[in-house]
Amino acid sequence: MSVVVLRRLAGALLAAAACVATAAPPTPEKIAELCASVEGPAHCGRMIEAEQMKALPNLAKRDGDTLSITLFPAGQRAFVDLAAANSDKSYALYDYWSPANAVVLLVTDGDDTSFSILQRTTGQVTDLPAEPLLGPDRQRLVVADFCGKCSNELTVWRIARDGIRRELSWKPQPPWSDASVKWKDADTLVLQYTPVGGTESRTQERKLAAADWQRP
Repeated sequence: MSVVVLRRLAGALLAAAACVATAAPPTPEKIAELCASVEGPAHCGRMIEAEQMKALPNLAKRDGDTLSITLFPAGQRAFVDLAAANSDKSYALYDYWSPANAVVLLVTDGDDTSFSILQRTTGQVTDLPAEPLLGPDRQRLVVADFCGKCSNELTVWRIARDGIRRELSWKPQPPWSDASVKWKDADTLVLQYTPVGGTESRTQERKLAAADWQRP
């Protein structure tokens, strides 16, 4: 699997998201170890899932092409891998956010990767283009979607019982070719990025109160 795909899978994992004490999102080093000899992103997702299920034995189960997630307080939500001539979509358990009672799924479609968040109390699913990182206030998440064919924007989402809603978005000018994000505190993001055409990585902080965020 290409270095680009591995980097997209690792994404914002330079900072660990909050989760149950016995589980954590896979680190970039762990992803590289698990996926060193895989056939593609979907296979990598299954390797990550198998590792996560060891730490989360009662959260999900795999039956062939079907991944079933236990809802709260009762019920299940099934995600079925699809194989078609123009699509090869698959789902894998990636992480669990205990404070938000939400499951993070890695979604692969051919060589493309994205993520989905399942809220266990409602069964609602929110699709995201890149790795989501839960904020320290447990009320927001951030996504840095930067690559050659990405949206090339930073987005902040608010988590509520009735769904996850896009709250803020920002596109840097001039654009960036790559970026990762972490939370400094509940009101501040730290971005590590490379400008388009540049070779050196740079760092900047960005406040959620900044005036140039776009709102829906």
